[in-house]
Amino acid sequence: MSATDLEGRRVRRTPRYLPLHIVLALLVLYFLIPFWWVVVNSSKDSAGLFGGGNALWFSSDINYIENLKQLFTYNGGLYARWLANSALYAFAGGIGATVLAVLAGYGFAKYTFVGRRAAFSILLGAVMVPATALVIPTFILFSQAGLTDTIWSVILPTLLNPFGVFLVNLYARDAVPDELLDAARVDGAGEFRTFVKVALPMLRPVIVTVLLLSVVSSWNNYFLPLAMLVDNRLFPVTVGIGLWQSTASTYGAAGTNLWSIIILGSLVSIIPLIIAFLSLQRYWRGGLTVGALK
Repeated sequence: MSATDLEGRRVRRTPRYLPLHIVLALLVLYFLIPFWWVVVNSSKDSAGLFGGGNALWFSSDINYIENLKQLFTYNGGLYARWLANSALYAFAGGIGATVLAVLAGYGFAKYTFVGRRAAFSILLGAVMVPATALVIPTFILFSQAGLTDTIWSVILPTLLNPFGVFLVNLYARDAVPDELLDAARVDGAGEFRTFVKVALPMLRPVIVTVLLLSVVSSWNNYFLPLAMLVDNRLFPVTVGIGLWQSTASTYGAAGTNLWSIIILGSLVSIIPLIIAFLSLQRYWRGGLTVGALK
């Protein structure tokens, strides 16, 4: 085939992908513009926020440092405690949910037992139930147990992750060959050692995925801690910022000074999630490569 024919084919293919590129560019803008708005406006004071300037560009006076000082000193430094609470809820709930999801998903994928099909059907049904629909029944249950307004009322419900179990089950079926497990058993390895030494390394990509999804879900959880907690010292950062926002809205003009630290607090609260995503994405790439080679 001549170079002219190749060039003509390349030119003919370009318009076919142009609409897709336009759609992708619009989606990128749709997700980046709100983030950019938070980055820009977290640098402004109340005068810069309400002075009628460009909302998508910096003002002449950039106040990141001053706003950070106000953020971590307002209400006696309560924001730092909210961040610590969010970290506790997210990592305790995320790690616990991941452990249970891996054990249950692997069990459904690799073991045959009475009632497995029925139990897995119930699990699939649980995936379809919105988490917010379970908040009120969970609150009633924890209230009767005397666990409301404690850290356990936020951590324990997040340990159940039906979607994580479903995801691990699907991955374990293909990523962990039954022949390899049988070979380990023939060599004298028990079930626990077979799981730890053989299956667990193969499940690393899905473990990281479930862990990150669970941590992000717990970190962004708003309705459950809002219903369970009364003491503002136990609030996660999501509920705490919501409290400040309602306070600023209630006081009107007198609450305009709060908006600068509310926006900056929102920006600071997503930085740990960005770091977690960037640091763990290499495991996803490895998992995708393994799946492609299979």
